[in-house]
Amino acid sequence: MKIDILTLFPEICRAPLSESMMKRAQENGIVDLRIHNLRDWTTDKHHVVDDAPFGGGQGMVMKPEPIFAAVEELKANPKSQIPNPKIIFMSPAGRRFDQKLAHELAQNRHLIIICGHYEGIDHRVIEHLVDLEISIGDYVLTNGAIAAVVLVDAVVRLLPGVLGHEQAAADDSFSSGLLEAPQYTRPAEFRGWKVPEVLLSGNHAEIANWRKEQALKRTRENRPDLLRE
Repeated sequence: MKIDILTLFPEICRAPLSESMMKRAQENGIVDLRIHNLRDWTTDKHHVVDDAPFGGGQGMVMKPEPIFAAVEELKANPKSQIPNPKIIFMSPAGRRFDQKLAHELAQNRHLIIICGHYEGIDHRVIEHLVDLEISIGDYVLTNGAIAAVVLVDAVVRLLPGVLGHEQAAADDSFSSGLLEAPQYTRPAEFRGWKVPEVLLSGNHAEIANWRKEQALKRTRENRPDLLRE
């Protein structure tokens, strides 16, 4: 998979996406991740990327010219050889990101992710360039680069070969519609608190039933909305 991130703050993305599984996924050629500074596509000497909103209002709005220029250049790059990339804009007004959407995005060969800032972007970018607006939650962040890191991490870990065990992603919370069951490791007793006996029994059928029951219990207590859905 190829992923291009367009942002005004490349360093916000570079550090977390250069560690752990994300680093290994790039080193192993599973994902080709490129982080670009949108200012590189400006044409004035001051590299201006924003302007005051028409109609008045607080803050500044990101201009359409550098965004269109960047996306069009990335799409036309002959080295890509991947037609029809999915163009994503990280926005609090977008579709809420969840595990189902992460799986959908993991099926794409090329993602181009646009990170907003200030009061947002000129709406013509959303109308005529973007395929999908995505929000990682009902709150507002300083800029979209932070949200883009979350999206990339969630998507890339679903690609074959990224996790150490292929079943790991399937067992994650939300993959089955429920939260994940509790996990324990050694020692079997710590400060008087013991690991549930069933996990020490070696009976895989009983362990599977216990985990399903615990997943339902945790979901009911912490995220009852998932059960309603």
